[in-house]
Amino acid sequence: MEQLKHECGVALIRLLKPLAYYERKYGTWRYGLDKLYLMMEKQHNRGQEGAGVACVNLDASAGEEYMFRERAEGKDAITEIFRRVDDSFAGQLYMGHLRYSTTGKSGLQYVHPFLRRNNWRAKNLCLCGNFNMTNIDEVFEFLVGQGQSPRIYSDSYITLELMGHRLDREVERLFVEGRGKGLAGLEVTHYIDDHLQMANVLKTTMPHFDGGYVMCGLTGSGELFAMRDPWGIRPAYYYQDDEVVVVASERPVIQTCFDLTVQDIRELRPGQSLIVHKSGEIVLEQILSPKGNHACSFERIYFSRGSDHDIYQERKRLGEQLTPAIMKAIDGDVAHTVFSYIPNTAEVAFHGMTDGVRRLDHEVRIEKVVWKDIKLRTFITEGTERNDLAAHVYDITYGSLRPREDNLVIIDDSIVRGTTLKESIFKILDRLHPRKIVMVSSSPQIRYPDYYGIDMSRLEELCAFRAAIALIQERGMQQLIAETYRKSKKAVSQAPASTGAQTENDGSMEMNVNHVRAIYAPFTVDEINSKMVEMLRPEGMQTPVEIVFQSIEGLHEACPHHPGDWYFTGHYPTPGGIRMVNQAFVNFVEGVYVQSDDCDQSCLK
Repeated sequence: MEQLKHECGVALIRLLKPLAYYERKYGTWRYGLDKLYLMMEKQHNRGQEGAGVACVNLDASAGEEYMFRERAEGKDAITEIFRRVDDSFAGQLYMGHLRYSTTGKSGLQYVHPFLRRNNWRAKNLCLCGNFNMTNIDEVFEFLVGQGQSPRIYSDSYITLELMGHRLDREVERLFVEGRGKGLAGLEVTHYIDDHLQMANVLKTTMPHFDGGYVMCGLTGSGELFAMRDPWGIRPAYYYQDDEVVVVASERPVIQTCFDLTVQDIRELRPGQSLIVHKSGEIVLEQILSPKGNHACSFERIYFSRGSDHDIYQERKRLGEQLTPAIMKAIDGDVAHTVFSYIPNTAEVAFHGMTDGVRRLDHEVRIEKVVWKDIKLRTFITEGTERNDLAAHVYDITYGSLRPREDNLVIIDDSIVRGTTLKESIFKILDRLHPRKIVMVSSSPQIRYPDYYGIDMSRLEELCAFRAAIALIQERGMQQLIAETYRKSKKAVSQAPASTGAQTENDGSMEMNVNHVRAIYAPFTVDEINSKMVEMLRPEGMQTPVEIVFQSIEGLHEACPHHPGDWYFTGHYPTPGGIRMVNQAFVNFVEGVYVQSDDCDQSCLK
């Protein structure tokens, strides 16, 4: 319902045959470029603020351009880019990127891919990714300490500079090695291009980073790579045959574009990199040791395409598992209940929910109650402007239920901020005068921000957090806020200025504990649900409302291979995530309360 922005989508293609081969077999040298276009369009859901493509031509001679890049902003960026590209984009290595910004930074200079130029082909680096690094301050200080001066302060540029620095060292290593073999002039250059090891570059770059990422890159000499973070947070899939190697953020994209089965496609493992050398040799290299499976469950609930074989079944299970709680909420009166959903990502969970009711031998009344009236996205503005827009995003089907006789059960994939519920959905549903509204979320309560590539960064934006704080204040428990503030601030101040810190499970050090979890500890899920209903009910609303959330246990049962649940439980897989949530609570308290040295109850507004 409330549009969330996801960091990015990636697409990589490496042609393994000469361009003439594809022209003979497929009738065009643009085979790779056309496939890149399709892969990007099929992942348009992952980024609509900008897009970019890059190409490397291994056949270019000295004095000819061999590395190309095009970028554009806006939701039509893909179309604009591919309208521009011409014969100059003939090459063997292609990389595409779709961007949503989650850091508040926008403009063409922040659109991937990023390009680092050099007269040595092997030192040219083009980089893009689906990532958000939580320790960019520390990496920046590391670069500055080495004598560098990055031009732009963003995780993308700093990643480019660090990796580019390590690429320079790899080239220089090979230069010395080649000279030691008696090579000179172009012989040394060819030796470098033929022997460059991207694994060395990645092994000396990626240990510096904390966060969720899929990092992709090309070099001017013809190296291609994609690497997944060691926690397995962000997804990456690949396919290879004797003609092509392909990487994408989502599996069905590769299936559709290359007419493949599920079994044809593999997923990169945590910490693993797929590297295609200039020669076309394909290597899977374990760059970092896996740090457990923390694959993002929100990918399955919301972001990834529902056409994926497994995701479709998982979303259906998420809906079906809610059947007992829904039956309780309507007192078993299915005959006087209409079932519906909020368009569009909740549709599959809706089918699972109604299948669950049918299995109880009930006939199910289904109506399209809510319509997406106009293409407005409430995340583009803040405050009152967001609320004004939210009031007009949806419309209802009048006459779709019997006033004051029928319950209305309506499912969505998640309830994040509550803005659209309060300012639009509840207001318009009240006009239908249902006997009761049961608002169903196929995900659990979202209690914590994400720091790995989704635009949930502030605690106070989350309606579950606001409900918990309201309960604390109502019950005179303000000391809990003060105590959590002190612990969070101490943990942030103790956090190390480098990566490699222990996780919460590795020790009892205070800095490795998410202290914000204490805010929810005194309350049951039902207590927070009730407070959320109270806070989200618009003034003057007549209809009784109940909210039903997915349980944590139900989430893991439905999505057993994607246990990353920090949004719901606060169990962040990386030290940087823990540090940032503690910092978020410090920011919240210091922004809301007047602080004294002790931050006790007397300083609370």
